[in-house]
Amino acid sequence: MSKMDAYNAFMEKRIVPFATKLNEQRHIAAVRDSFMFTFPITMSASLVILINSLLFSKDGFVAKILFLPKFFPHLEDMQGWLNSVTNGTMDILSIFIAYMVAAELARHFKADQMLTGMTSIAVFMILYNPPIVKDGINYLPKTFLGAQGLFVAMFIGMLVGEFLPKLFSIKKLQIKMPEMVPPAVARSFNGLIPIVIVIMLAAILNHLLSLVAPNGINQIIYDTIQTPLRNIGVNIWSVSLLAIVQNLLWLVGIHGPNTLNALRSVIFTEADLSNQQFINNHGSIWDVPYPVTWGNMNDTFANMGGSGATLGLIIAIFWVSKRKDYRTVAKLGLVPGLFNINEPLMFGLPIVLNPLLAVPFVLTPVVNIWVGYLVTNILKLIPTPALGMTWTTPGPLMPFLGTGGNWLALIIGFLCLAISVLIYMPFVMAANKVAAKEGQLE
Repeated sequence: MSKMDAYNAFMEKRIVPFATKLNEQRHIAAVRDSFMFTFPITMSASLVILINSLLFSKDGFVAKILFLPKFFPHLEDMQGWLNSVTNGTMDILSIFIAYMVAAELARHFKADQMLTGMTSIAVFMILYNPPIVKDGINYLPKTFLGAQGLFVAMFIGMLVGEFLPKLFSIKKLQIKMPEMVPPAVARSFNGLIPIVIVIMLAAILNHLLSLVAPNGINQIIYDTIQTPLRNIGVNIWSVSLLAIVQNLLWLVGIHGPNTLNALRSVIFTEADLSNQQFINNHGSIWDVPYPVTWGNMNDTFANMGGSGATLGLIIAIFWVSKRKDYRTVAKLGLVPGLFNINEPLMFGLPIVLNPLLAVPFVLTPVVNIWVGYLVTNILKLIPTPALGMTWTTPGPLMPFLGTGGNWLALIIGFLCLAISVLIYMPFVMAANKVAAKEGQLE
């Protein structure tokens, strides 16, 4: 057995089963899927902020090419029309997560998802920071309703989602209503006693916590866990490491982005939303508080074609490959690849368990991440592309749109694509030689 065969056998026997179990673990899956379900909400806010930046900022791309500031001297006043969108999206993200995590776990246990999710929100608010009293009026701070409360929201969602369905299943705690009672009413009474138990326990816990933590559990968790996690993540080394791990998982057939999504969300969501809030408040994309996040570096500069920047591989195949099978798969993968979907290549070439393509698949994103870091943080040629884009945005356009229409960013996007092609090209040519030795070339 060759060294590569031994390596593949080890990965399939040891690493793949572990990673598969980790990916399917119910709490990790619930957190991962919850963030995926909230994606349309956060993305809608990002798109509105993008519109504000492109249209209603005097430095915006669209505003400049249409000479809007010349015709509308008070153009930037229009930004105020859309600024409030964050109030109903990013600023209450923790409420969404508290509901969704609990509901997803309830779905796993085949319990009532809606009642479990609503109970989770109730517990989250019971344990929320105490109100601020001013002039006899109670003001509830919204600090931890957004990204800063995510860790507590996830934890509460997991606890409620884990234990409330178990209480629902205890028949002695169920209140049976006559058959003529409407289903919605019967459903509510059926879960009444378990919900009362959970709510009372939450209230008791909140009182005990208030004795040692007057500012609430959110402040403790944010200072001791969430802030350190964020600080560990928002640097070029962590982003590069996550990119390597993600693509190593892909190489053994495990969907790396999905597997690491829960971890990435915990680390980077607060930073990304803080950047969005900064842009929304200041009307400028320069000097965002967190210039290095997964979205700013990997998704913008290193995800062209999907994980591994495989749009560069497709172009390299069209350019230098003599293998009919490679060219056929590349043709099939071109259109999906333009929108960062690369499963046709992952399993069609394949890239999975392919030692020849493993090196460029892992190396290319890291190189492009560092290119992005160089032009945004070291040389400061372009602002940080912190305007969130949907992951299906064609790769070379990501830096352009993410910076609000910076033309140099568009050039850098195509530069990253060219770098990807150049890195993949020698390996595609090596694949030609392998095929020739095996008699696969016509």
